[in-house]
Amino acid sequence: MEVGNLQTLILGIESSCDETAAAVVADGKRVLSSIVASQLDVHARYGGVVPELASREHLRAITPVIREALEKADVKLGDLSAIAVTSGPGLVGSLLVGVTYAKALCFARNLPLISVNHVEGHIHSVLLQSEVITFPAVALVVSGGHTHLFEVSEPGVYKLLGKTRDDAAGEAFDKVGKLLGFPYPGGPVIDKVAPYGEPRAVKFTFAKMSGNALDFSFSGIKTAMLRWTEANNVRAEIEARRALVNPSLDELLGCTSQATRDVVASFQFTVIEELLRRAISAAERMNSETIIIAGGVAGNSGLRAAAACRGGFQFLFPGLSLSTDNAAMIAAAALPKFQRRDFAGLDLRVKAGLALAV
Repeated sequence: MEVGNLQTLILGIESSCDETAAAVVADGKRVLSSIVASQLDVHARYGGVVPELASREHLRAITPVIREALEKADVKLGDLSAIAVTSGPGLVGSLLVGVTYAKALCFARNLPLISVNHVEGHIHSVLLQSEVITFPAVALVVSGGHTHLFEVSEPGVYKLLGKTRDDAAGEAFDKVGKLLGFPYPGGPVIDKVAPYGEPRAVKFTFAKMSGNALDFSFSGIKTAMLRWTEANNVRAEIEARRALVNPSLDELLGCTSQATRDVVASFQFTVIEELLRRAISAAERMNSETIIIAGGVAGNSGLRAAAACRGGFQFLFPGLSLSTDNAAMIAAAALPKFQRRDFAGLDLRVKAGLALAV
């Protein structure tokens, strides 16, 4: 591929949790390559991400992932305009692998280094694919590690409106999935089982937040699910599901009672309502018609269907391939920083709790 002089090529590197990713994006919009190496099989046996194992897997994967991203994009390191890397939030050991590798490449090739916040990357996963977005907008970033609600007055300008006070929504999905004996990660499995249940069969209490009404809490519904399992004698079917190896949906449903299907549907319905009600409330306060929903939970089919039924708002979701952690969103988020020459030094440090806005 011939690289034009006016083309800005950014290599993005993402290693904040349990996926090693690299991508090349041209001019902040055209994804020339996007490679993701998942660690799902490594962590599945533990029912969650083990930080030490995640760091080790990043070390193994990062060189071949970056090499493949460059080869698929048909560019060389010398063709790049800059390298962007996630510096937080995330697991410290995982972040260090990506940041250290990016620093080494920038030093060796005399390339600018751009630090990107992982949460802003998720927001740009939508901006990357949407041609026209009306601002101000509300952005709901919801995943296994994050549940944050932002005002986006214009691209790159954020104000935090609300956040979870305990578990992230995706974390609650995965923990409830584990509680019920579903394979890891539990969130996608719950989404597949929920359509086979009645979403209003079990009445869960919606969280009432003192102080900031736009904050979230999912610890209460997680505890309610635990109490439900204790009260409904479902231990045998939970153990039957845990005994399955790489089960199909039919196999899971075969050992899942209608009562359990109903509680799964009711759990998902309640979490989705908590998310959408607060996002819509924020949009109404701001007189905004645009609601961006990004992050791993943005891939939930129930959430997408529920949003489509809400009138008066434009809900924008990333494509499914960009909902989970990826590096294309990191490279896209880096373009405005590149344009204003907002570069990081080789002394860039990772920060597990890096905030996007206050």
